[in-house]
Amino acid sequence: QVQLTESGGGLVQAGGSLRLSCAASARAFSSYYMAWFRQAPGKEREFVAGIDRSGLATTYVPSMSGRFTISRDNNKNTMSLQINSLKPEDTAVYHCAAGSIFFGRAPQSYNYWGQGTQVTVSS
Repeated sequence: QVQLTESGGGLVQAGGSLRLSCAASARAFSSYYMAWFRQAPGKEREFVAGIDRSGLATTYVPSMSGRFTISRDNNKNTMSLQINSLKPEDTAVYHCAAGSIFFGRAPQSYNYWGQGTQVTVSS
Protein backbone atom coordinates (compact mmCIF):
# COMPACT_ATOMS: atom_id res chain seq x y z
CA GLN A 1 0.00 0.00 0.00
CA VAL A 2 1.26 3.45 -0.95
CA GLN A 3 -0.13 6.71 0.34
CA LEU A 4 0.59 9.76 -1.76
CA THR A 5 0.16 13.37 -0.67
CA GLU A 6 0.54 16.31 -3.02
CA SER A 7 1.35 19.88 -2.06
CA GLY A 8 2.53 23.09 -3.62
CA GLY A 9 -0.48 24.15 -5.64
CA GLY A 10 -1.96 27.60 -5.53
CA LEU A 11 -3.13 30.66 -7.41
CA VAL A 12 -0.53 32.22 -9.69
CA GLN A 13 -0.50 34.70 -12.53
CA ALA A 14 0.20 33.63 -16.07
CA GLY A 15 3.92 33.46 -16.67
CA GLY A 16 4.67 32.45 -13.10
CA SER A 17 6.09 29.20 -11.75
CA LEU A 18 5.12 26.54 -9.26
CA ARG A 19 6.82 23.49 -7.82
CA LEU A 20 4.49 20.67 -6.89
CA SER A 21 5.58 17.96 -4.49
CA CYS A 22 4.38 14.44 -3.85
CA ALA A 23 5.29 12.66 -0.62
CA ALA A 24 5.01 8.88 -0.52
CA SER A 25 4.60 6.68 2.51
CA ALA A 26 5.97 3.49 0.96
CA ARG A 27 9.27 2.04 2.09
CA ALA A 28 9.63 0.63 -1.42
CA PHE A 29 9.12 3.99 -3.11
CA SER A 30 12.03 3.37 -5.45
CA SER A 31 10.29 0.29 -6.84
CA TYR A 32 7.45 2.33 -8.35
CA TYR A 33 7.19 4.19 -11.60
CA MET A 34 5.75 7.59 -10.84
CA ALA A 35 3.76 10.11 -12.81
CA TRP A 36 1.87 13.37 -12.68
CA PHE A 37 -1.59 13.69 -14.13
CA ARG A 38 -3.93 16.65 -14.20
CA GLN A 39 -7.66 17.06 -14.48
CA ALA A 40 -9.39 20.27 -15.44
CA PRO A 41 -13.09 20.85 -14.73
CA GLY A 42 -15.25 18.90 -17.15
CA LYS A 43 -12.29 17.14 -18.71
CA GLU A 44 -10.74 13.71 -18.42
CA ARG A 45 -7.64 13.13 -16.36
CA GLU A 46 -4.59 13.52 -18.60
CA PHE A 47 -1.01 12.37 -18.35
CA VAL A 48 1.55 15.14 -17.81
CA ALA A 49 4.90 13.48 -17.08
CA GLY A 50 6.40 10.21 -15.91
CA ILE A 51 9.67 9.13 -14.30
CA ASP A 52 11.30 5.75 -13.98
CA ARG A 53 12.27 4.09 -10.75
CA SER A 54 15.81 5.43 -10.72
CA GLY A 55 14.86 8.96 -11.67
CA LEU A 56 17.22 8.90 -14.64
CA ALA A 57 14.59 8.56 -17.36
CA THR A 58 11.61 10.84 -17.86
CA THR A 59 8.82 11.26 -20.37
CA TYR A 60 6.46 14.14 -21.10
CA VAL A 61 3.48 14.96 -23.23
CA PRO A 62 5.17 16.69 -26.18
CA SER A 63 3.10 19.85 -25.79
CA MET A 64 4.26 20.19 -22.20
CA SER A 65 7.91 19.40 -22.73
CA GLY A 66 10.08 22.38 -21.93
CA ARG A 67 7.84 23.96 -19.31
CA PHE A 68 7.42 20.92 -17.07
CA THR A 69 10.21 19.09 -15.26
CA ILE A 70 9.61 15.94 -13.24
CA SER A 71 12.10 14.67 -10.69
CA ARG A 72 12.26 12.34 -7.70
CA ASP A 73 14.36 11.79 -4.61
CA ASN A 74 14.26 8.15 -3.58
CA ASN A 75 16.12 8.91 -0.35
CA LYS A 76 13.30 11.22 0.73
CA ASN A 77 10.41 9.33 -0.88
CA THR A 78 9.38 12.41 -2.79
CA MET A 79 8.63 13.42 -6.36
CA SER A 80 8.33 16.92 -7.78
CA LEU A 81 6.95 18.73 -10.79
CA GLN A 82 8.39 22.10 -11.68
CA ILE A 83 6.09 24.13 -13.91
CA ASN A 84 7.36 27.30 -15.54
CA SER A 85 5.69 29.89 -17.75
CA LEU A 86 2.27 28.90 -16.45
CA LYS A 87 -0.71 29.43 -18.71
CA PRO A 88 -4.41 29.71 -17.83
CA GLU A 89 -4.97 26.38 -19.58
CA ASP A 90 -2.71 24.74 -17.01
CA THR A 91 -5.44 25.29 -14.44
CA ALA A 92 -6.35 21.88 -13.06
CA VAL A 93 -6.06 19.55 -10.11
CA TYR A 94 -2.68 17.87 -10.31
CA HIS A 95 -2.38 14.30 -9.04
CA CYS A 96 0.65 12.15 -8.45
CA ALA A 97 0.41 8.43 -9.14
CA ALA A 98 2.48 5.31 -8.50
CA GLY A 99 2.46 2.11 -10.50
CA SER A 100 4.38 -0.82 -11.89
CA ILE A 101 4.09 -0.21 -15.65
CA PHE A 102 7.02 1.46 -17.33
CA PHE A 103 5.99 4.93 -18.48
CA GLY A 104 2.32 4.10 -18.62
CA ARG A 105 0.30 7.07 -19.85
CA ALA A 106 -3.15 5.76 -19.09
CA PRO A 107 -4.59 6.30 -15.61
CA GLN A 108 -5.25 2.56 -15.47
CA SER A 109 -1.49 1.99 -15.45
CA TYR A 110 -1.27 3.33 -11.89
CA ASN A 111 -2.42 1.68 -8.73
CA TYR A 112 -2.05 4.48 -6.22
CA TRP A 113 -3.17 8.08 -6.37
CA GLY A 114 -2.97 11.18 -4.27
CA GLN A 115 -5.93 13.47 -3.60
CA GLY A 116 -4.47 16.18 -5.76
CA THR A 117 -3.41 19.78 -5.42
CA GLN A 118 -5.21 22.65 -7.14
CA VAL A 119 -3.32 24.86 -9.56
CA THR A 120 -5.13 27.97 -10.74
CA VAL A 121 -3.53 30.31 -13.26
CA SER A 122 -5.02 33.74 -13.76
CA SER A 123 -4.62 35.66 -17.00
